[in-house]
Amino acid sequence: MSEKILITGGAGYLGSVLVQKLMESKKSARLAYHDPKYKEKVETPSFYVWDKVTVYDNLMYKQTPLTNYCYRGDFQFVQGDVRDEEKLLPLVKEADVIIPLAAIVGFPACEADKELATAVNTNQIEFILKNKKPSCKVIYPNTNSGYGVGEAGVHCTEETPLNPISHYGKTKCAAEDAVIKDDQIAFRLATVFGVSPRMRLDLLVNDFTYKAYKDGYLVLFEWHFNRNYIHVQDVALAFIFAIQNYEFMKGNAYNIGLSDANLTKLELTYKIKEHFPALSVQCDSIKEDPDKRDYIVSNEKIESLGWRPYYTLDDGIRELKKCFTILGPSLNQYTNL
Repeated sequence: MSEKILITGGAGYLGSVLVQKLMESKKSARLAYHDPKYKEKVETPSFYVWDKVTVYDNLMYKQTPLTNYCYRGDFQFVQGDVRDEEKLLPLVKEADVIIPLAAIVGFPACEADKELATAVNTNQIEFILKNKKPSCKVIYPNTNSGYGVGEAGVHCTEETPLNPISHYGKTKCAAEDAVIKDDQIAFRLATVFGVSPRMRLDLLVNDFTYKAYKDGYLVLFEWHFNRNYIHVQDVALAFIFAIQNYEFMKGNAYNIGLSDANLTKLELTYKIKEHFPALSVQCDSIKEDPDKRDYIVSNEKIESLGWRPYYTLDDGIRELKKCFTILGPSLNQYTNL
């Protein structure tokens, strides 16, 4: 199968890893088809042959993670804002697969500019669904923050009613609703962690690990709040899995997370302390976390189809520690993202 893929926001934290995985999958497929010793692996899910990847991104952080693909004729980059519908339209119309990653992410950013958040997080998706060709596959990344505050001890499944408590969650869930009604695929992503060419330190595992590395101590607020977690590499692989299994998966939402990583913030710090034994952790009840999400999540639905995460929480903490050692002083540029 040879397809044209459009990724909005493809130069961001997740997008730059997804592009990397797509490049690797095509290379692996070429090896498999031309080398007899790989022949039996041709049909495995890690091999996916596509025709062209187009990344549409406004480069709001002046990031350059995709420059090493510029030599490839099957890679296209278009700089633009997803609100520029005239510029985006021809790319939408030619695409066989669309993965709309462009978003205003997180509680603080969306609260700071609700109009912008709605335009990017919801209106973009509605525009894509309205203007794509009928055969186009859309795989949309929602957040499992849409579950809001879950019932103690009860796993949130895809049948659990969404109850977003922030403008971020509301805009993402509105977009998911449109995606499902159009018989497409939605992912409800756990809190993502791990190293990316476009690094982010505002994600919980990345943030806590960075503070353990840099400061040697952590002060926790709302330490009893639960989250689920997933490595950024596994999220990218889940998108490829969904492209390949689109006919079986379409019209549904899927939780994407580590089934053994439904942890409180305090439990997360204990895991990080295994890698930073000198880490000091203090729980403080004076302040409150404005993001009140608190839930545990079941990932059984996607796992029942054969998808499994490769990377553990420990894998992510180890790689983050290694990354911080390499980046050193230049990490300051990521702390305000």
